[in-house]
Amino acid sequence: MNYIETEIPGVYIIEPRVFNDARGYFFEAWKKAEFEEHVGKVEFIQDNESKSSYGVLRGLHYQKGEFSQAKLVRVIKGRVLDVAVDIRRSSPTFGKHVMVELSDENKRQFFIPRGFAHGFLVLSEEAVFTYKVDNPYAPTQEAGIRWNDEDLAIQWPIDPQQVITSEKDLNACRLKDAELFD
Repeated sequence: MNYIETEIPGVYIIEPRVFNDARGYFFEAWKKAEFEEHVGKVEFIQDNESKSSYGVLRGLHYQKGEFSQAKLVRVIKGRVLDVAVDIRRSSPTFGKHVMVELSDENKRQFFIPRGFAHGFLVLSEEAVFTYKVDNPYAPTQEAGIRWNDEDLAIQWPIDPQQVITSEKDLNACRLKDAELFD
């Protein structure tokens, strides 16, 4: 696998070696020893999966404090634009974001460490999105930042009128008003 550290240290795009032949393809999606060699030790404890249609925008989500989650995300069907926003106030990249297209064709993965808000926009007719987390979901510690916060300046490649999101995400606060990490 090729581990590409992004402009925000600790955030990685991971490209697997894909072996194609007449039968289809094969690749190693995750290999603990190799991951730890390039990224560091992360103890993933749960895998999650979601299915969404074109225009669905999920995020920007995070969990607070000790309930924060590192995530390793990928798309097994379709295409999404995935975004990680640094919400660590003491970080030199605070408020900056990294964006990557993940698809069943490019088979890329995106590692997002703790201290980041995360979201994605579905660009295909349908997308199946899967991810590993290193901490259980804690509903009372869940938080979000508005996906269209002007201070973040995320250039989502869709007409905002076409975005489909939850009531919770529509009512999320702006970065400047969020309960963040120090």
